[in-house]
Amino acid sequence: MGNTMQRTAFEDLAAWKESPDRKPLVIRGARQVGKTWLMRQFGRDCYKSVAYFNFDEDIDLASVFEANKDPHRIVELLSLIAGEKILPRDTLIVFDEIQECSAALNALKYFKEKANDYHVMAAGSLLGTLLAQPKSYPVGMVNLLDLYPLCFDEFLEATDPDLFAYYRSIRKNQPIEELFHRRLLEAFNHYLIIGGMPECVASWVQYKDPAKALRIQRELIEIYENDFSKHNGKINSGRILQVFRSIVPQLAKANEKFMYGAVREGARARDFEEAIEWLVSAGMLNRVCNTVKPEHPLPAFDKTDQFKLFLFDTGLLKCMAGIDNAAILLKSDYQFKGPLTENYVLQQLQELFEVAPRYFADKRGEIDFVLQNGTEIVPVEVKAGEDKSAPSFKRYLAEHSPRQAIRFSKRGYCKDGLVTNIPLYLARKTKELL
Repeated sequence: MGNTMQRTAFEDLAAWKESPDRKPLVIRGARQVGKTWLMRQFGRDCYKSVAYFNFDEDIDLASVFEANKDPHRIVELLSLIAGEKILPRDTLIVFDEIQECSAALNALKYFKEKANDYHVMAAGSLLGTLLAQPKSYPVGMVNLLDLYPLCFDEFLEATDPDLFAYYRSIRKNQPIEELFHRRLLEAFNHYLIIGGMPECVASWVQYKDPAKALRIQRELIEIYENDFSKHNGKINSGRILQVFRSIVPQLAKANEKFMYGAVREGARARDFEEAIEWLVSAGMLNRVCNTVKPEHPLPAFDKTDQFKLFLFDTGLLKCMAGIDNAAILLKSDYQFKGPLTENYVLQQLQELFEVAPRYFADKRGEIDFVLQNGTEIVPVEVKAGEDKSAPSFKRYLAEHSPRQAIRFSKRGYCKDGLVTNIPLYLARKTKELL
């Protein structure tokens, strides 16, 4: 990854470094989303030196942690391995692929208790699945940061800095000039094709060749599927793979709701529940629950047995669905356009609000997403084109009379009664535009 890549997570890391309550930081996220690059880059930019240790590459490292509980002794030995003195505050200690060594994961709590003036970061693929298990990590002794693929604004900054400067300047109630609207829509279409995996974005910045990006996407999917087969825990790896491969047909169904029978005929929840949980904890899938009533506080009304699963990266979903790039670029109507756009919107809304988005469905219809903004519940409609609102959305507005509502579409930014129409490329700015 070149230096062109700016990740908004840098701000989180800078705040962590300066925080008086700082604990060792554990970064979670799917494989290949840029955790290693982020830690090393931040170390280079903000510390005098970086002491980097990879538990996957150096098998012998584990013995340091297995034999010692005292963090000062651990630092002493790590200094010898690194060939330079590790200093409190000046050296960033990075533990990569820490999931390979549970003693190192456990040692983080000793750093917090006895040596908190050392700055420690750790990351690893599938950490989320590990952290979901009790007793496997130091609860309350670490800070957690989730890292995702690049969202649209990070993609825009990497691919077109000038357009990004305009994007940044967009304020609430500000009309968007047609020229910029067209350019931003074009960038949005590119993002649907490329997605936010750092390797794909870096390739696109360098070559502007969608075929190259597609090749990388295929390789990534292959890596992930191989990861599942290597997983040898109590969850059957074949089932993890089956759930993963069923995401596209699940989203292509009329109501998109996840059905166990669509993974395998006659399947029940108990057959695949754990596999889903594993994929969600690994950061590969995002689960969106149906809510019984769209009221504050949203999580209180979850119908936990009714949910949709979306993929963590739109570009990979496009690749798995086998959508030809031309279909997106030529702005034609193709099957799966709706789910792909919803996947995109969910990705951008992630982490914007304190409470994760839900959807609302009853016998009479469905609302794509409902958001909790403070105490307000905001219904959201996602349109892949410019079409007007669906009847179920209009009915919802009439029955629930929310203070505001959002429609994401390819139309410009405008107010339509209580509905704010937000262009798809501004989804990341939703909070400031409400």
